[in-house]
Amino acid sequence: MRPLPPGAVVRTFLPHEWRTYRAIRLEALAESPAAFGSTLARESNFAETEWESRLSRGCSSATERPLIAEVGNKPVGLAWARIESTDRAVANLYQMWVSPEFRGRGIGGALLSAAIEWARLAGAEAVELGVTFGDTPSIRMYTRAGFEPLGQPAPPYPGAQFLGLRMRLVLSGNAA
Repeated sequence: MRPLPPGAVVRTFLPHEWRTYRAIRLEALAESPAAFGSTLARESNFAETEWESRLSRGCSSATERPLIAEVGNKPVGLAWARIESTDRAVANLYQMWVSPEFRGRGIGGALLSAAIEWARLAGAEAVELGVTFGDTPSIRMYTRAGFEPLGQPAPPYPGAQFLGLRMRLVLSGNAA
């Protein structure tokens, strides 16, 4: 993993930062609509109380980790890791996104590393994620980190004009 740019940090969101979370999440949905399981139209209609509640729940849960990447206090990326109650052995990575002007600088790798480390400490045996299929920087980053495809590329939802791919990383040191 390359070092972060000067002044860059990856950390857990704080519950009171819901406005920052909302702003960067909506920016991510606008910039990369095919990368997420939700839409800008859907989430822009959320009430402020939904944003506040969503982040507060995530920050207070032992099974979730909302992450923010900042450069000089400017939010430039986010990721959300969650261990679902239906399969406590697997942590899922959602909402992974880095602002285009900060891509290729190690921010995505730092977010990914933070999510993997949290999953390992939380007792997960694997980390899984969905990614838009193709020869993309995202897939190359996940592959470098040790993720492997789960099954074949498929449309992530009915009518999708692109293919998605599920990927999995087995965490060493934890049972597989």
